[in-house]
Amino acid sequence: MTAEEKKVILASSAGTVFEWYDFYLYGSLAAIIGAQFFTAFPEATRNVFALLAFAAGFIVRPFGALVFGALGDLVGRKYTFLMTILIMGFSTFLVGLLPTYNSWGAAAPIILIILRMLQGLALGGEYGGAAVYVAEHAPANQRGYFTAFIQTTATLGLLLSLVVILSVQSYVNGNWDPTPVLDAAGAAVMNPDGTPKMIKAFDLWGWRIPFLGSIILLLVSLYIRMQMHESPAFKKMKAEGTASKAPLREAFGTWKNGKFALIALFGLVAGQAVVWYSGQFYALFFIQNVVKVDSFTANVMVAWSLILGTGGFLFFGSLSDRIGRKPIILAGCLIAALTYHFVFPLLTKTANPALYAAHQTPVIVTAAPGDCSFQFNPTGTAKFTSSCDIAKSTLAKTSVNYETVEDAAATTAQVKIGDTVIPAYNAAALTGDEVKATPAAFTKSVNDALTAAGYPLNAEANTSVIKASNFFDIFTGQKIMVILILTYLILLVTMVYGPIAAMLVELFPTRIRYSGLSLPYHIGNGWFGGLMPATAFAISAQTGNVYGGLWYPIIIAAATVVIGVLFVPGGTHKKDIFADDAR
Repeated sequence: MTAEEKKVILASSAGTVFEWYDFYLYGSLAAIIGAQFFTAFPEATRNVFALLAFAAGFIVRPFGALVFGALGDLVGRKYTFLMTILIMGFSTFLVGLLPTYNSWGAAAPIILIILRMLQGLALGGEYGGAAVYVAEHAPANQRGYFTAFIQTTATLGLLLSLVVILSVQSYVNGNWDPTPVLDAAGAAVMNPDGTPKMIKAFDLWGWRIPFLGSIILLLVSLYIRMQMHESPAFKKMKAEGTASKAPLREAFGTWKNGKFALIALFGLVAGQAVVWYSGQFYALFFIQNVVKVDSFTANVMVAWSLILGTGGFLFFGSLSDRIGRKPIILAGCLIAALTYHFVFPLLTKTANPALYAAHQTPVIVTAAPGDCSFQFNPTGTAKFTSSCDIAKSTLAKTSVNYETVEDAAATTAQVKIGDTVIPAYNAAALTGDEVKATPAAFTKSVNDALTAAGYPLNAEANTSVIKASNFFDIFTGQKIMVILILTYLILLVTMVYGPIAAMLVELFPTRIRYSGLSLPYHIGNGWFGGLMPATAFAISAQTGNVYGGLWYPIIIAAATVVIGVLFVPGGTHKKDIFADDAR
C-alpha cells in the first residue's frame, strides 16, 4: 500500500467512521431515548416505536442515495462527501438539544423523527461515495481488501458510540444519584414488587452528552475531507467527456443497467442487511429488552464482541480477492439462516439463566377468536381494553414466553402459568372502584404466579443475570461465553458485509457507479435491514414468542441465497472496473 493509497483509506474511512458514529448513537440508546420521547405509549408500543424512529433514518436512505448519488456522478465524489457530513453532524447535535415528550408533548417525537430522517438522507449519499472513492484508487487485485476498510467503518462507528456512551454513563451515574420515575400525573411509578421505580441520571439526561459531543467529530471530519482530492477516475472521465449527463436515468431507466440493481438488491444486499442488523443492533436490543441485561453491561458485551470480530471484515474482504465475493456473502447468509434459532436462545440461557429456566414453564393465554388485537399504537389513540389484550400486554412487560390459544367458548381471556389459571378482565366493562382494584389485583396475581414459576421480576434481585461493573469486568465464564456468542454473530456480519462494497462497485461502470450501487445498497440496508429490529420485536410482541421475530431475517437471508445462486454473476473480482468507461 503506497503512501497515497494509505491517505485515501484514512481520509475516506475516518470521516465515514464519524458519520456512522453519529447515525448509530440513536441505535445504541434506542431503549433510553424511547422512554424519554414516547412516554405516553404503552411499554410494548413504546419499544416498537422507538425502534421505528431508529428505522426512520433507514427508510429515507434510498432517497438520499438518489439525490447524492446523482450529485456524486455529476459534480464529483469529494464535494458530495462534504455535504453529507455537514447534514449528519448538525442533525446529531440537535438531537442532543431536543426537549423530551414531557416538555414538548407530541412535537418532541415528531422533531426527533425528522432529525433521524435528515441523518438517513446524509448517510444515503455517504456510503456509495466512500466505497466508490476507495475502489477507484485500489489496485485491481486488492479491491476487496481496500474497500473492506470502508466496511469496518460502520462497526467502528458503533464501537466508538458504545465506548463514548459507556464512558459518559460511568461518569454521570457515578456522580449523580438516581431519581424516582414519575408518570404523566406526577405520581411515582412502582415496580412489580411494590418498590418505587428509579431512573439513573444518564437515562434521564446524561444520554444527551454523546450527541452534543459529536460537534467535535464534525469539525475533525470536515478538516479531513477538505484535504481529500477528487477521484482520478472521475477526473479522467470528466476530461474525456464520457461522464453521464443523466446518471439516474442511465442507471435505472434501461434494462441493461437496471437489472444489475435488482440482482444486487435481492441476490446480495437484502440478505446481507438482515444479517448485519441482526448481529449488531437486534442482538444489542434483544439482550437489553428481552433478556433484561442492564444497558451498561449489554453495551460492554457488544463492544468486546465488536473488538474481537471487526478484523473479520479485512479477512473476508481479502479472501474475496482470491475466491470471489459471491460465495462468501451467500455462505454468510446461509449460515445465519440455519443457526439463528439456536444462537439467540443460547444467548438467553447464558446471559440470564433464571429467565431462560422460567421460559420452560408453559404460559398460555386462552381467548375467544377476535378478542386479541395487534398491540401497536404509534398514535397513542387506540385503547386496548379487551381481556386478551390486557393479558398479553401484562405478560409482554416481563419478557414472558407464551402461547395464545383460541377458544370459541371463552367469554373472558385467561392466563395459565404452569398450573395456575388467572382470569383476565374487560377494562371497558369496569365501573366505580373496579377501575383501580381489578387491574391491580390481576397484575398482582399474574406477577405472583410468574414469580412462583421462577421469573426474575425484580432485576436488582436477579443474581443469575450477567452484570459488568466496568469495561474490563468480563473475566468470568458466563461473560466470556456471552461475548463469544455475540462475536459469532459479528463474524457472520463480516462475512456478508466485508466483500459487499467491492461486489457492488464491480457491477456498474464509472459514469453511473455512485448512483448505481447506492440505491440497491440503501434500499436493502435501509428497508430490509433498518426495519429488521422493529419488525422482529413487533412479531415477537404479537405472537408471544420472544424468538418469533427471528423468522424475518431467516426467511430473507434464505431467499437471498436462492436468488443469489441463480442470478448473481460470479468472478467479478477479476473484472476491470474501467473497461466500460469509453462511450
